Amino acid sequence: MSVYTRFVSQAVFPLQERLKKHDTVRVRRAMEASQWWPAAQLEAFQRDRLRAFLSDVGAHVPYYRQVFSDAGFDPAKISRVADLQRLPFLTKPLIRANTEALRADDARALARFNTGGSSGEPLIFFIGDERVTHDVAAKWRATRWWDVDIGDREIVVWGSPIELGAQDRVRQFRDALMRTELMPAFEMSETKLDGFVARIRARRPAMLFGYPSAISHIARHAEKRGIRLDDLGVRVVFVTSERLYDDQRESIERLFGCPVANGYGGRDAGFIAHQCPSGSMHITAEDIVVEIVDASGQVLPSGQSGEIVVTHLATRDFPFIRYRTGDIGVLDDTPCACGRGLPVLKEIQGRSTDFVIALDGTVMHGLSLIYVLRDIPAVRAFKIIQETLTLTRVQVEPGEGFSDGDVALIQSGLQARLGASVEIVVEQVAQVAPERSGKFRYVISKIAG
Repeated sequence: MSVYTRFVSQAVFPLQERLKKHDTVRVRRAMEASQWWPAAQLEAFQRDRLRAFLSDVGAHVPYYRQVFSDAGFDPAKISRVADLQRLPFLTKPLIRANTEALRADDARALARFNTGGSSGEPLIFFIGDERVTHDVAAKWRATRWWDVDIGDREIVVWGSPIELGAQDRVRQFRDALMRTELMPAFEMSETKLDGFVARIRARRPAMLFGYPSAISHIARHAEKRGIRLDDLGVRVVFVTSERLYDDQRESIERLFGCPVANGYGGRDAGFIAHQCPSGSMHITAEDIVVEIVDASGQVLPSGQSGEIVVTHLATRDFPFIRYRTGDIGVLDDTPCACGRGLPVLKEIQGRSTDFVIALDGTVMHGLSLIYVLRDIPAVRAFKIIQETLTLTRVQVEPGEGFSDGDVALIQSGLQARLGASVEIVVEQVAQVAPERSGKFRYVISKIAG
């Protein structure tokens, strides 16, 4: 670790977190100790946290006060983590219908968030300081597994309007101090790609972070141009927010000459699992309880594929309890060679985000279309199908107040990205059809030629 990295990770970043009133350093240090506990000790710790969390929620969250009463559920009597199965699932429609009742009555200064809508169901929810602190600590711990730390040079390949819209002077100063640089991932024209490759070579980052589809696309473009990326000293590429495909991992590792560390989570469910250098996706068990359930909602044993259900123990201000993610996964009870006692998520299926191609040939991240629809309140669910370069079809499950104005907003928003002459057909449907995974999501068709 360089002197500058040590200065940032041990002084500058902790100071920033203290000014935000976040207890991130203490939480990360505790997690770095607990990750080596045996599985039985971790489960006992998780059980005690679960009992305290649910007792707090039952006392302060109106929605769960009623749920507990209806179920005859007493959090104080929890004797094992599996007792959680006595509670009903939390779903996106339930959150939409009970947003105010899901806020703790003593919650203060909650931040409003929404999902990217890759599931076809944009969701508005709220996050408190405890959740932010624990999520940052979990990500920080996982970063240090790979011999990099806050303060090492980093390039973030991202595309959320939240991040890209926050580039004010304070943010720019902080990023410069932390040696973090943000590159927008939505537009992938030849010119933009040339600029990305040149910037990566000039920056010589120790790590990259971003969408696997975008980073692999940049790497393959460099290969096509005959430009090396494996001589820059990149130690690791962290990828998240999408399913990581084998060909993407192969391209990134070969062309950057370093390992890929996969991460799984989301704005709603939190940072669920991170890959260690031995290859396992470790669940953040100190904060996260993961269940795998079948189509009828029955919990499945390790080794069987089903929907990932998450309980986040640091969400007392706006609880996520038995939250159905819509993703498909498999748990593994085989201990990891790294020696950590953290449970392992063996497979993650059903998350995919592709590129779309504008009429002029510009390649863009698929999320650039999703953001057009996700913040329209009257859109309950949607699916986007790019059938050809000149035709994109949108299935919309309309909510209360959906109007011709919303249709025009969708059409103009997509045409602004794909091309003014592209035909945007908006179809109102009673229910958006799920994909094979059972998850509502947008679809990008392969375009011939």
